[in-house]
Amino acid sequence: MSAVNFSEVVAKLAARGVAESVIRNSLETLGLEVVAFDSDLAYVAGLLRPDTRKAGLSFGDRACLALARRRGREVLTADRTWSELGLDVTVRLIR
Repeated sequence: MSAVNFSEVVAKLAARGVAESVIRNSLETLGLEVVAFDSDLAYVAGLLRPDTRKAGLSFGDRACLALARRRGREVLTADRTWSELGLDVTVRLIR
């Protein structure tokens, strides 16, 4: 998971009033690999902007897609529009 998206998860939990210690313990138990958002990923995410702007994808969305593209992995999302973008990233809908 990109550090950008990891930060979004932390922010959502904090906004719901979850204590930092609970957030840290909960996320640590998942054993996620958190990948630094480096300049290469920044370029890929930035260059995705024209192809994703119509669909309203956020910076976090593009960070996720950039990492999936780099790693040759699929992305999991509940946002159906991702599967309609025609990008070279496999999108699996989770609902």
